[in-house]
Amino acid sequence: MSYKVTIKFFCTAFLCAICSLAIAASGDKDLKKGTHIQPGAAQYDKYLPLLEGKRVAFTGNHTSIVGDKHLVDILTSKDINIVKAFAPEHGFRGTADAGERVNNEVDEKTGINIVSLYGKMSKPTPEILSDVDVLLFDIQDVGARFYTYINTMQRIMEAGGENNIPVIVLDRPNPNGYYIDGPILKDTCVSGIGMQPIPIVYGMTIGEYALMLNGEGWMKNGVKCNLTVIPCEGYTHKSRYSLPVPPSPNLPTDRSVNLFPSTCLFEGTPLSEGRGTDWPFEVFGSPLIDSAATDFTFTPAPNFGDKRPKQRGKVCYGMDLRNEKEQKEVNLEYIIWAYNNYTDKEKFFNHRGFAIRIGNYEVEDQIKAGMSAKEIKKDWKKGIEDFKKIRAKYLIYK
Repeated sequence: MSYKVTIKFFCTAFLCAICSLAIAASGDKDLKKGTHIQPGAAQYDKYLPLLEGKRVAFTGNHTSIVGDKHLVDILTSKDINIVKAFAPEHGFRGTADAGERVNNEVDEKTGINIVSLYGKMSKPTPEILSDVDVLLFDIQDVGARFYTYINTMQRIMEAGGENNIPVIVLDRPNPNGYYIDGPILKDTCVSGIGMQPIPIVYGMTIGEYALMLNGEGWMKNGVKCNLTVIPCEGYTHKSRYSLPVPPSPNLPTDRSVNLFPSTCLFEGTPLSEGRGTDWPFEVFGSPLIDSAATDFTFTPAPNFGDKRPKQRGKVCYGMDLRNEKEQKEVNLEYIIWAYNNYTDKEKFFNHRGFAIRIGNYEVEDQIKAGMSAKEIKKDWKKGIEDFKKIRAKYLIYK
């Protein structure tokens, strides 16, 4: 880094929210493409007939939009009977911090009862589904294994299969859908942020992923559901898609979404991944990075995206990735650089925390042994090739 920056960020939650939305709307110029793409939610003629006269339970959040309108508002205006909604991580309107418990509530705008799937309950019970005829799912994914919305969808699909309720998934483009990379998740590393044997970046839309879950019998007890996927229009796996709204509070820009599969690995270490700054997942650092290795610093502080960010109030030395080129791989160079320049290496890795993100316990040992990113990635090759054969059976788009 050729210049020194010190960040002391003390905006109010309101200003941070406005700032994040403005950044997301503008996007990064070299990534802002695919404006002709329309999500499945916009293909009304393909799914409204499946909802008419039915009692619908809707799973969604603030990304469940068509144009500038929330899909729930659109559906209620079309006299679709939405009897309840299910809320994932970050809540129905997307305002909760990562990992923050989401409570049951009533949606102020529609009066619909919202049942949290990110608190005491992670899957709808038979009792909760007793007045439901169809389950409708519409959430924007970012194509990384540890982004929890694919796991929310799996639980909805399981509930549909277990209770003989049809499931409709409204597909949305994957902003990281043009590449596949990362080790296959091992059984020993299954957790709430990784449930299936897939690489970190799996190159499928959420609808294609739903077809794979169902087709491969990967859900609990091998259950399968009556699944309908409503495809996007104009999307291919070569597309670059700029998200119309931030998919979660700490992914406010196209750049952060692109870097997320690589920089989220820092959540398994003591390093800040930029939460508590204007640039979450676009910067990383720690007070224990050797200050001689970099002239870039930042200081995390509570904000809209994280009320208790790691290393808050401390000057962190690290890297500024805001001008990095578009990533087409899981970039291990960042975490290897951080480990090599960390002054207390014995405490760098949160053993379990890092493993459930990377997908195994071997990569930690490989980094400690001084292996290069290229050498480490050789171990991933066969797993990726085997996964591609499975993936190919469920692709909707070229």
